[in-house]
Amino acid sequence: MSAFWLFFAITAVAGYLLGNLNGAILISRLVMKEDVRTKGSGNAGLTNFHRTYGGLSTFLVLGIDVVKTVVAALLGTWLLGRFGYGDLGRMLGGFCAVLGHMFPIAFQFRGGKGILSAATLAAMMDWRLFLALLVMFVIVVYFTKYVSLGSCLGAVLFVPAFFILYPGRWAIIAQAVILAALVLYKHRSNIRRLIKGEENKLSFHKKQKS
Repeated sequence: MSAFWLFFAITAVAGYLLGNLNGAILISRLVMKEDVRTKGSGNAGLTNFHRTYGGLSTFLVLGIDVVKTVVAALLGTWLLGRFGYGDLGRMLGGFCAVLGHMFPIAFQFRGGKGILSAATLAAMMDWRLFLALLVMFVIVVYFTKYVSLGSCLGAVLFVPAFFILYPGRWAIIAQAVILAALVLYKHRSNIRRLIKGEENKLSFHKKQKS
């Protein structure tokens, strides 16, 4: 079992470090020579990046955040799968990648809100979960134009979905619960603005006010 815990630790650390590759921060610094965290809402995520810069660079941010989560999840599947815990390894790798995105040590622990990475993890765990969350998100955002509302509702549905898909798999469910709680915590200011009716609505135009 010592080898299992070694690979468990490697999965967690590697996932976290991969999560530090924050697409919004990296592209804004390397391409725009700015830090997206000093613009708009100050969040190092896809929505604030799009509102601030727009353009094709948004797809670079999306690609980085998706790929890093996929790599982390696949690494965990490969390492822990040899012990018969592929699902746990996939969840652990992706979970830690989301943590690294939210709280990156490389960027003073000031990262994004983890929605894109969490959605990617959902797709890696079960395509049905991802599809359900995507449909719900698209419907909510289409009718309300509130990305944060769709994100928060997705986090709320994350927990019961894992209870249904992974009954009795408490190590996996616990990570889903923690992840959902962290997403809601990261959106606490958005939730307050939603309650007050002051939240920003989605726009596909460049450099909208935040």
